[in-house]
Amino acid sequence: MTLQTAGGACALICAATYIVGFALLTTLLAPLDYGSARVEAEKIVAFIATNGGLLITWNAIIYLANALSLAVLVVSLASRLSPRAPGWASVTHGFGLIWAALVLAAGMIANVTVERVAAIQGSDPLAAAALWDVLHQVELGLGGGNEIAGGVWIACVAVAGRRARALPLGLCGAGLVTGASGLATLWPAIGDAAGALFGLGAIAWFIAIGLVLLTGDQPRTDAGR
Repeated sequence: MTLQTAGGACALICAATYIVGFALLTTLLAPLDYGSARVEAEKIVAFIATNGGLLITWNAIIYLANALSLAVLVVSLASRLSPRAPGWASVTHGFGLIWAALVLAAGMIANVTVERVAAIQGSDPLAAAALWDVLHQVELGLGGGNEIAGGVWIACVAVAGRRARALPLGLCGAGLVTGASGLATLWPAIGDAAGALFGLGAIAWFIAIGLVLLTGDQPRTDAGR
């Protein structure tokens, strides 16, 4: 398996983690208003008491599996862009690994939070609720509640892909739109809508990138033509 093929497979895995995340968020986790500003710590603590394993699985998929796959995709794309746009390839490499690290950290904190809350909720449910509320904010700050790092990376890949002529024009345009929606999560008034748009756009973008890497040829340098 080449690095490009591995990157393509990991892009599809990233898309799958988003799809699974949305599916659980709108079904099994829907009664909790999980992921919205209306979520109540007490409801989460009660849910963890009987369904903590579900939250740990969800965190493992949307954070851990996503971050590890994303890291491989980042390196693969940087390698694809490097022959014709080495500077931009380095920029995408840096921003991409920053995003992957933030997502991984958010996932580890989220799962430790679930485990700790489960351990103390029986004896002190109020303390458990307070603990979840505080650590959940840390999780959201790292990567669950904003998409700034992801938006910057996808936008940079779009710019680099166009300059290097290494990615289709339509895919680069979609990347700019998706990246802009990620940056828009910076503003609270439109944060939820922008986050949903980013998530849906990222699913399509990851799938398209995956297909390009799995089926496309590696671009050559101009000197090699």
